[in-house]
Amino acid sequence: MLQKLHIQNYAIIDDLTIEFADGLNIITGETGAGKSILMGALNLILGQRADTAVLQDTSKKCMVEGSFNIGHNKAIQQFLEVHELDMSSEVLVRREIGSSGKSRSFVNDTPVNLNQLKQLATLLVDLHQQFDTLDLGEEDFQRQVIDALADNHELLKTLQSVFNAYSMEKKSLEAQELQQTNANKELDYNKFLFDELNELSLKDNELEQLDQELKLLNNAEHIKQQLASVYNELKDGEQPLVQQLRQMQHKLNSLLAINAALPNLHERMKSAVIELQDVADELEHIDDNIGIDPQRIQQANDRLSEGYKLLKKHGVNSTSALLEIQAELQQKLLAVLNLSSNIEQTREAVNELQLKCMTLAKKISANRSAQIENFSKNVNALLSKIGMPNARLQVQIKESSLSITGIDEIAFLFDANKSNRFEPLHKVASGGELSRLMLSVKSLVAKKLQLPTLIFDEIDTGISGEAAKQVGIIMKDLSSAHQLISITHQPQIAAKAAAHYFVYKQVVDNKIVTNIKELDQQERINAIAQMLSGEKPTAAALENAKEMVVG
Repeated sequence: MLQKLHIQNYAIIDDLTIEFADGLNIITGETGAGKSILMGALNLILGQRADTAVLQDTSKKCMVEGSFNIGHNKAIQQFLEVHELDMSSEVLVRREIGSSGKSRSFVNDTPVNLNQLKQLATLLVDLHQQFDTLDLGEEDFQRQVIDALADNHELLKTLQSVFNAYSMEKKSLEAQELQQTNANKELDYNKFLFDELNELSLKDNELEQLDQELKLLNNAEHIKQQLASVYNELKDGEQPLVQQLRQMQHKLNSLLAINAALPNLHERMKSAVIELQDVADELEHIDDNIGIDPQRIQQANDRLSEGYKLLKKHGVNSTSALLEIQAELQQKLLAVLNLSSNIEQTREAVNELQLKCMTLAKKISANRSAQIENFSKNVNALLSKIGMPNARLQVQIKESSLSITGIDEIAFLFDANKSNRFEPLHKVASGGELSRLMLSVKSLVAKKLQLPTLIFDEIDTGISGEAAKQVGIIMKDLSSAHQLISITHQPQIAAKAAAHYFVYKQVVDNKIVTNIKELDQQERINAIAQMLSGEKPTAAALENAKEMVVG
């Protein structure tokens, strides 16, 4: 609720503080006294555009500050938490306008931008003025009204949770399908590259080994000639080197006992003979295993040629690099197959969640439809009581695509003159009609909606007598659970006030300023009597006013 409103240097308001009460707060005063100026000042802290023209004294800043008791309002507490503003049971909203026209906004003494101020304002105050575009014309509000009557809160909460999961799975499915589309574009080419490598079926280090083998095969004749020449010199020539060494070794045998150094040398020569004989045998063995094979040369050449083509194609220079590329291509091909499987699983999850959403949405829709007839009937009955006997409200529900709020498109249609031509509210209803219609609607759902402070600016336009009395009764009932602030010219409405404020002009230091005071019981009776019969009320008017206030 709005506890206090403090205004400085705004229009003809010098310095003014109003402390509001719970329940129904009524503001009255003569035309031109400054009631609309109060609303203009209040609009500043609700985020409306600032203008230096409102500065009474251009040498000082204009300041409007509102103190709100938010109690346990979860929506406001969440707003404060999200925007990192001081948490408290009281919210202080301040707007300042400098002489330069620069505007600054504060919430609990922390600077905020205008957009944040507007968001918070919608949670704190529900302001209804003549010719405003009211929430009543917005589909979100219309749907909330019907849902409140239908007790859809828990179903909507569940739907929100399931719909969010559905939306996430749907996005995941779309991302996977896009990924698959992109992968499919490369699939054929990747498969061609993989098949090419897989068909060649390379082994580790194969190309390098083939290169060495080919060098050997291409030089086989020369190698055999040189090997034969060497091992022949060692053991099979006219004077084989091994044979000569054996003879030299034999000559030393007779000298072993004569010189102590010779046995060691004899053994070394013996080892040399054995080693050279072994070398000769190995060389002969190698020679025997080297064949001149033109067919094998052709095979090696062909395979190396295929291998070199792929090395060049893929821009690498080793067999191992080609094998790595082959493995990567295989993984990409498998990924496409796995993606198809994942997509199918995700699609099943999407379908399952969509079915749950639709089941919940249909229950919600059925609950809404069940409320329409009684709601329209009750609103129309109230409209008749408050001076709109020819007005009719009709609620239209059309099926729409699934969303977080269900499958319904809800519209309040209005006919002011029994023409049977029902149109959307914002197109056909005047400001006064909208205000009274909003009062009727909110009086029906007040117990089920957590409404902010409701402010009605001249809701009584165009009514009097019994209709004004009924408006007063409705407002009084509504104020039992909500704070209402209303500017009125009707004594029948003013008489229902829990607190009655009177706006007046006075001359201070040779300038006219607006002031306000809360009336006591007798002052209220006098003010209402003046509203009934003029500036000098009759005894009958005073008695009537007393009856209205006390009764």
